[in-house]
Amino acid sequence: MAVKLTDVEQKAGVSVTTVSLVINNHGYLSDKTKHKVFAAMKELNYQPNSLARSLQGKKMKLIGLIFPEITNLFLPPIVKLT
Repeated sequence: MAVKLTDVEQKAGVSVTTVSLVINNHGYLSDKTKHKVFAAMKELNYQPNSLARSLQGKKMKLIGLIFPEITNLFLPPIVKLT
């Protein structure tokens, strides 16, 4: 299961808002607090969800593709899903 912001919050002993401020580098936070949050993120192997972040903002880094037919042998190798 993916590690959530609340997991980092509990591990670091700070609020979700503080974790968010550290990740986004906003506001003034002490070096001690930043270190606690970064240590918790590293220990839990936390990776921000880029899709969730793009939904909150105004930019999405997704590309939609429309195929005329899925049996075309030329297109699938070009657009390989990973």
